[in-house]
Amino acid sequence: MGSVDVIALNFKKRLSGVTSTVVQLVPLQARKIGIATLGPGLPDTLPKLRWGQLFSGLWTRPKGRPFRIWHARRNPEMLAGIVLRDVLRAPLKLVFTSAAQRDHTSYTKWLIRRMDAVIATSARSGSFLKVPHTVVMHGIDLDAFRPAASPDDAFGAAGIPGRYAVGCFGRVRHQKGTDLFVDAMIALLPEFPDWTAVISGRVTAEHRGFADQLQARIDNAGLAQRIIFLGEVPDIKIWYRRVSLYVAPSRNEGFGLTPLEAMASGTPVVASDAGAYAELIVPGKTGAVVPAGDGAALRTAIRPYLADPEMAQQFGKAGLADVHERFPLQREADAILAVYERLWASG
Repeated sequence: MGSVDVIALNFKKRLSGVTSTVVQLVPLQARKIGIATLGPGLPDTLPKLRWGQLFSGLWTRPKGRPFRIWHARRNPEMLAGIVLRDVLRAPLKLVFTSAAQRDHTSYTKWLIRRMDAVIATSARSGSFLKVPHTVVMHGIDLDAFRPAASPDDAFGAAGIPGRYAVGCFGRVRHQKGTDLFVDAMIALLPEFPDWTAVISGRVTAEHRGFADQLQARIDNAGLAQRIIFLGEVPDIKIWYRRVSLYVAPSRNEGFGLTPLEAMASGTPVVASDAGAYAELIVPGKTGAVVPAGDGAALRTAIRPYLADPEMAQQFGKAGLADVHERFPLQREADAILAVYERLWASG
């Protein structure tokens, strides 16, 4: 515990966007500060604290620091930090990262007001905070997500008919706008015979009926060989490289990393304005943004890329350059560290 300057919390066992953020950031942060995770559902490759270690060493200050930082990303994690700091008098300062893009409940507002520093993952999420905050947008691992570089990265390697592919990845459900994508493909693909649509993502039991209805619509349109559900694939990264256009049609999101994953793979993006999508894409340069839930606007935005694959390629190159400039994961880690350092400097 003496070498742990920051505790990164993950109190939710099921994989989520928060879990993914912790998994990606902690190895980079560990190069510059003492940091350890606390909670279930994290890989063994990360530095971890056991609960016994926490309660035996939390009241000892870390070496060279006036206090330890407790970094929360969920309500239970904020509450636990408040109890430890204010009731049990542990030498802690509390940091909270908010990705939510909605008005917070009274309870959440009460928790947030008791944080020592607050981070918003986008300007839009920050607009719902009623306290001073720092905007630190998520970054992307530019080694994991990269442009096509081998024959296996080509769409033809998948053994699916078509010269070009347009993709939509993520859980198959109404919130993610999978139906909007399917409807757009039913309308557009007959006009563009070189293109095939691929959909990848988990279908939970709760949303099986929704997915079955989409498949029925595809079958009725006679497009079962051109709009294909891949299910959950072992490695989604290769599919970002195989598609020539990525579509993110969500009706609502927290932040939403898939456009960055696509652009880091050299693929242009048409997205709704859900989550932080509008802050990630440069319209007319790296892709297009349409109002969330607007199927007609989505179809209109997709059409030019199907009509001109060379334009899609140019936008993909511009997106790749933009992601490398604005969204490397190291930049996110450094910006969070700057928030920590300001707290430590304040004593």
